[in-house]
Amino acid sequence: MLKAKGSEVLITTMFADANLYHDQVTGRSVTGLLMLLNKTPIDWFSKKQNGIETATYGSEFVAARIGVDKIVEMRYMLRMLGVPMEGPSYMFGDNLAVVNSSKIPDDTLKKRHNALSYHRVREAIAADIIKFIHIDGDKNPATILTKPLPQTKWYPLMKPILH
Repeated sequence: MLKAKGSEVLITTMFADANLYHDQVTGRSVTGLLMLLNKTPIDWFSKKQNGIETATYGSEFVAARIGVDKIVEMRYMLRMLGVPMEGPSYMFGDNLAVVNSSKIPDDTLKKRHNALSYHRVREAIAADIIKFIHIDGDKNPATILTKPLPQTKWYPLMKPILH
């Protein structure tokens, strides 16, 4: 949590999602990130991942790593602007296996790039920079940044943010 001058507490929140095999020509997944400061969107990110993943687990871990990097950057920028830091930021992901394995200190992963993403996320959790929490995929607003959705699906995700 971030605390502004006075008694107001500022909370940074990140929603992360990935869509495996989004681009059928290149086989690349898409990362979607939505960052909020006290429920106000301040940053969003939607981009094809650099590598080709063969499993949802890998693409979701890449999205989590990018999310951690963006949280660290935002916390640093706010600190440089004079906002004192208190407590962790919150990151929500919809892949339960990724959220659970990132909390295991001695987990071993076979693929090197997945292991590197794991260690980056794990380090941020251990340093109390983030709390990584599971959220149901139907309630994750970052889904709108990774998948084409009909209005009946994306409007309920956006309504809490817009109103």
